[in-house]
Amino acid sequence: MLTEVIPPLTVRSPAAHTDHPRYAKRLHKVVRRLVPECHVRFVLSESGSSKGAAMVTAVAGRLHSQRLQVCHTLAPFSLSPGQLQQVRDRMRVDLERGLRKGTHTGTPVKMLPSFVCTLPSGNEWGKYLALDLGGTNFRVMVVKIRSGLRRSVRIYNKIYAIPLEIMQGTGEELFDHIVQCIADFLDYMGMKNTRLPLGFTFSFPCRQTGIDKGALVSWTKGFKATDCEGHDVVDMLREAIKRKNEFDLDIVAVVNDTVGTMMTCAYEDPKCEIGLIAGTGSNVCYMEEMRNIKCMEGNEGRMCVNTEWGGFGDDGALEDICTKFDQEVDEGSLNMGKQRFEKMTSGMYLGEIVRQILIDLTSRGLLFRGRITERLKTPGIFETRFLSQIESDRLALLQVRAILQQLGLDSTCDDSIIVKEVCGVVSRRAAQLCGAGLAAIVDKIRENRGLDHLDITVGVDGTLYKLHPHFSTILKETVKALAPLCDVTFILSEDGSGKGAALITAVACSLCRGV
Repeated sequence: MLTEVIPPLTVRSPAAHTDHPRYAKRLHKVVRRLVPECHVRFVLSESGSSKGAAMVTAVAGRLHSQRLQVCHTLAPFSLSPGQLQQVRDRMRVDLERGLRKGTHTGTPVKMLPSFVCTLPSGNEWGKYLALDLGGTNFRVMVVKIRSGLRRSVRIYNKIYAIPLEIMQGTGEELFDHIVQCIADFLDYMGMKNTRLPLGFTFSFPCRQTGIDKGALVSWTKGFKATDCEGHDVVDMLREAIKRKNEFDLDIVAVVNDTVGTMMTCAYEDPKCEIGLIAGTGSNVCYMEEMRNIKCMEGNEGRMCVNTEWGGFGDDGALEDICTKFDQEVDEGSLNMGKQRFEKMTSGMYLGEIVRQILIDLTSRGLLFRGRITERLKTPGIFETRFLSQIESDRLALLQVRAILQQLGLDSTCDDSIIVKEVCGVVSRRAAQLCGAGLAAIVDKIRENRGLDHLDITVGVDGTLYKLHPHFSTILKETVKALAPLCDVTFILSEDGSGKGAALITAVACSLCRGV
């Protein structure tokens, strides 16, 4: 293979270099003998090192200007301790507003009672059917719970896809699809003639009037099925089962995924009184004192409240930290003006924020040689999983370039460094915002109970928390900084919120049996 090397040959001594009659000829001959496989050409530097120094200065100036522009673009994503404290304090105000009777319906943080008042005791037993609908996948499972010395939970499940046309079709089509999946699973398990108690994890905001009654407030996470909002999801499921007319189910509980996650982890750790979802969506639930839930009757005990904190900021509370890129993502979403906090913190939107930033930097000639490819123009093309991959400490820049090439982006090493930085500031802000919100909740629980110091556990589910290399660490650091009087332990939900739905069903059945 022939290569052409063009080294600058600076002539410092005319006598030795340009004036000597044989110097150049001998130099060329020696080089050819030492590297015969290479074709080497020599070029004289006409202007000396001063021109080279000027060129180095020009390149350095261009890179410095580029660096300043990139830093200026990303600066709004870096939140100061003061800004995070403001987010914590504003979240606390909205939590209180959501609990009060007079402001409950108008606040963007819904604070929905779940009617779950008891954590698992460890004495639950039986066989239960559980459904888990929270995104593009729908899981159906049988959960077998044993108590006593042989205490255990065994799960048998199948996962079914929810096609986009079903997600955004009619409500009847959606629930008919769900029932068809249940029928397939019962056939698979040989249980079509067995009527089991059912827990339904429905990971969308519902206004519940009972453990088995919940009217959908609004769709999130890309769902847009018509004729569902305002309707009881349990009734819609029962009607779809009647239309199918192949089996019957005893629907005991409808549960939000945060509540299911909390119950799953509380089965292992009795101190778990908070559930956090940090994945496709973003949400939290926690055990609130009944005396503080003014829209409910009764002052004794506690009830799990589904905060639906994804709507935080829908009234403008986050405008001072919102960037133009957040605005562009919101304007391109199916629910413009809603779920503003979720759009800054959840896996469904972080990749899209990154894409908007990359388009902006490229259009200004700061990335990818100024070429905006057709693929980069495609909404959703930069999936959040790419953030987790690109930010991995084990990933070299060449591997980052390979990921970008999969997206049709021909990048240099400098481009890869900038892309990694963009991903880092977007995911860091998301983790800090979640941490600020969680700090408001744990400190509220501490004050509720009149404690100087609180030890509490948070049960967590979601791919962003589990798979992103830095998200969980940043979230924990933020909670510790903003709620210094609380020791917060985080445990992962290994079996998801579906197991929690079965446990809630088991607890409800135990109460009915008087156990």
